Amino acid sequence: MSDIPTLRNYVAGQWLGEAAPFEVRDPGQRATILAHVVPADAALVDQAVSAAARAQKLWARVPVAERAAAVLAAADRIEAEADKGLDGLVRDVVLETGMLPAEITLEFRGAAFAARDNVEAAQVALEPQVLEDETSIVRIERRPIGVVAAIVPWNAPIVLMIRKFAPALVAGCALVVKTPPTAPIGITRLLAGLAELFPAGVINVVHGFGEAGAALSAHPLVRLVSFTGGGVAARAIMATAADTMKNVQFELGGNDAAIVLDDFDIEKQIPMLMAGAFHRSGQFCFAIKRLYVPDAIYDRVFDAMAAYLDAQKIGHPLDPATTFGPINNKGQFDFLQGLIARSRAAGAELIELGTPVDPARWDAGNYMKPVLVRDAAPGLEAVTCEQFGPVLPVLRYHDLDAVVAQANGTEYGLGSSIWTSDEGRGKALARRLDAGMTFINKNAQSRLGRRHMPFGGIKQSGIGSENAEYGLHEFTEIHAINIHKA
Repeated sequence: MSDIPTLRNYVAGQWLGEAAPFEVRDPGQRATILAHVVPADAALVDQAVSAAARAQKLWARVPVAERAAAVLAAADRIEAEADKGLDGLVRDVVLETGMLPAEITLEFRGAAFAARDNVEAAQVALEPQVLEDETSIVRIERRPIGVVAAIVPWNAPIVLMIRKFAPALVAGCALVVKTPPTAPIGITRLLAGLAELFPAGVINVVHGFGEAGAALSAHPLVRLVSFTGGGVAARAIMATAADTMKNVQFELGGNDAAIVLDDFDIEKQIPMLMAGAFHRSGQFCFAIKRLYVPDAIYDRVFDAMAAYLDAQKIGHPLDPATTFGPINNKGQFDFLQGLIARSRAAGAELIELGTPVDPARWDAGNYMKPVLVRDAAPGLEAVTCEQFGPVLPVLRYHDLDAVVAQANGTEYGLGSSIWTSDEGRGKALARRLDAGMTFINKNAQSRLGRRHMPFGGIKQSGIGSENAEYGLHEFTEIHAINIHKA
């Protein structure tokens, strides 16, 4: 009898599905099967959406204060999982994503923060706006949009799921969450536990690949598809969603530029700069994808980055010696290996850095060393694409205006960052960049930023926003009432 668990779809409190399962494997030890997962076909997706639609009508009538209390209780449970560390769901997510335990523990804590932040934002975002003059009263109210299909990626599954879960539920919507095929275990187990806090059918979970996503996007009872992922899938969702004129919220990829100015503090800021590019082995949407460094300090900056990366230990995330984990899935790993090969064939100088923790088992997982591309040419594929992995092209520049033009000369527009000792210079340059977000001196949101900063991109990096009142509004629709005085 196999000890490998089977993960089914969770619909209105029941575990459903009998289709042939697919495997989820440990990216650091590909021979290890973590779970057999039963995908949802169109009929099961319909069952989940129909359950959500029935539950949503009742959930929308629950007072906002009670909905908020349930989401806050969910935040407490998520934080309790963070406190358990590897004795709880953190271990599941570490094994399926390949991310380090410290990163996943912080992800659970960040998810708890996100849930609480959305409850706080709801106090403003869901409050009716009332205007009055001598002849009439206008009330602008926000009501829940309805059933939300939340399609979640593999790279930060818990926090990215909660950034859809919390605003949807506090706004009065019901959810059907589609898990990422390579990282469905932690999400499913967490959501099944959180579902106890809500009426049956408010939270539903389905698994699968394109068929399940297409069934959700096409379903007439789904009123919003909230998707985090890549542009190819987003375009397919948008085309399908058009048939029923449903709303979409997309948080997509980027080709985020980082610009170092000549007053950059090399000794102090190199660790933060490297975290901005190589955190989670470069597998996060707003990672630095291309770095522009002034000619006057280029060699010193490059050498300092190389020294920092060469100290990294690449290995299995559960090995305490590891500081740099594997690539999550074989498809992304193969893309990155191809990108490296094509860049070398194009004449680029690539420097691989770091040390394997266990060289004998290197080929058993999706392991690769972090790579710097020295003096990368602007047209190199590694500069113009979204790598989504530990490959960073470093470009030398003389003219800041030319760098701004290069930074903006892409169809992407998610994030950007500026590295300087002069706040005024940083702010002035930030205003010239075409991006949904710009960070100065750290490629991350501060605690204040996580609460108040809209998260999302422009151009082909997204539609709509997550976070704060802006993100919560995505899960509502406007109802305006005009009262004429007698």
